[in-house]
Parts: sequence; C-alpha cells; structure tokens
Amino acid sequence: MKSYISLCLVLFSSLVFAQAVPTGPDLLQIIDKSTNFIINTPKGPIEITRVMTSCAKNKGWLQPLIPIKGVVPVDEIDVLNALNDKGSIVVDMRVIDDRVKGTIPGSIGIPYTEVAMRMDELGCKKPAAGSTKWDCSKAKKVYAFCNGPVCPQSPMAMTAMTRDGFPTTKIYYYRGGMLDWDALGLTVVKGEF
Repeated sequence: MKSYISLCLVLFSSLVFAQAVPTGPDLLQIIDKSTNFIINTPKGPIEITRVMTSCAKNKGWLQPLIPIKGVVPVDEIDVLNALNDKGSIVVDMRVIDDRVKGTIPGSIGIPYTEVAMRMDELGCKKPAAGSTKWDCSKAKKVYAFCNGPVCPQSPMAMTAMTRDGFPTTKIYYYRGGMLDWDALGLTVVKGEF
C-alpha cells in the first residue's frame, strides 16, 4: 500500500511540475501581425523573434521611422529643444493610464483616440459647418510620442490628424518615446494628466 501511495504521489507531482513549466516565451509581433522574420546568412536561415523583456514594455509592433510621408523623425535633443520653443508643442499621445505613470516634463497629454477632435489645442481652427477639414494654417509644430518603437498609438494619431487637415510637415515623430527616454535616464514626471 505504501508503494502504491508513493507511486501516486510521484505521478501527481510530475503532473503538477509539467503544468508549471512554461512551454516557451510568448512571441510578440515584429511587423504587423508577424511574430517572426527569417534572414538568410552564409550559415543558413535564422529566425528572428521578439519576446517580452523588462525593457520591451509593450506588445505593439515595430513602427516605421517615418510613419507618413512628410513627417520628420526626431531624437531626444530635438524633443528637449522643442520643450523650450513657443512655436512647438510636445504631445504625449498615450492613453491616460500610461501617461500618469511617467511622462516627459513639459509635454501635454492628448490620447491618440482624441487628437483628431482636439486639434484646436495644437493651433488649428475647428472645421466650418459641412467641412471635415480643420484650418491648420497657424498650427504649432507637434512633437508626437508614445511608448516607443513598437507603439502604434502616435502613428495612428498622426494618420487621423493628417486626414483631418493637419500638415505632415508640422509633425515631428519621436519614435523612441518613453522607452528610449527612460533608457537614457532622462527626467520623468508622474501623475500628469
């Protein structure tokens, strides 16, 4: 009887252990919906995948450096200078839950889902009755950012902005976003709406 109980305990613990061991990392999107990218090397094909790490903070997919023709890519130095430029506005286009956890000092928060309705805050005039296009002839230069190189929020906002009349030549895209800002150890403010 003791050997039967011992055998049952061994089988049960093996079953529990087998369920507790992860089957492998959760593969994240790289380009669009694809979770892998094959490259050919002299030693044969290699599969490139992407998994969540402490540095890769979200599950988006790689965004192009220039999401819309005419948009200008910028770096941290450009963003720092824009923060002191009265003709520019640095816009955190992330959802409020992300912004309150930490953002670039001096930036304003306009979630990507609201930017097309709030372009008056960027220097545009509301469309005339019967029109869908805003008058953005006096718009400020917008330095847009979100979570980082795999975050689609600010590129989606830029698409909506330009669709509704905002000139692409006045959009500056900080693709590195909060991921790069944090990685570089630059100051972050919390609790901002």
